[in-house]
Amino acid sequence: MTPVKKTTKKAKPATSAAKAEKTEKKEKAEKIEKAKPEKIETESAEKIEEAESKKTKRYFEVVGRRKTATARVRLFTIRPFEGEEGKVSVNGRFYKIYFPLVDLQQTVEASLRKLKSLNRFEIEAKVDGGGIRAQAEAIRHGIARALVKFNPDFRKKLKRAGYLKRDPRMKERKKYGLKKARKAPQWAKR
Repeated sequence: MTPVKKTTKKAKPATSAAKAEKTEKKEKAEKIEKAKPEKIETESAEKIEEAESKKTKRYFEVVGRRKTATARVRLFTIRPFEGEEGKVSVNGRFYKIYFPLVDLQQTVEASLRKLKSLNRFEIEAKVDGGGIRAQAEAIRHGIARALVKFNPDFRKKLKRAGYLKRDPRMKERKKYGLKKARKAPQWAKR
């Protein structure tokens, strides 16, 4: 047996009103299609301009780590600006907003303050993993490494302060038969 193909016929609009609706829909669709590329072109042009401005800026990119936190730090060289506050952004937000505690803010600034160059650099950091303190220390480690990449003469001061060494302290792994790394379940005589 050979399969029989069924053909379906589309119903043609019977009235002129239906034809008018169909042409209106086509015109609306054409207008929308014409409007979209202009909007996309302007948006893409803005993105290209931002990308080009970032490309023209010279930067040093380094990875800083602490525990399970990893920070990708970009150090941009800029002219010194007024004020003590540095231009540091973490995950797209200003570092004082991302790290609300003063202690953590000082940790992030530490390597720049050591060299008295808080207002000479613009820093962008993308950080993930770990807790908030580990993230702050990972950024400090990344900034210190970027500064050494920028100028090898900074190495001596930063190394003496201990900012170049990746802090090796990590949480010890849990062992089987124990509740944590070393904590044993309560011992019962009977």
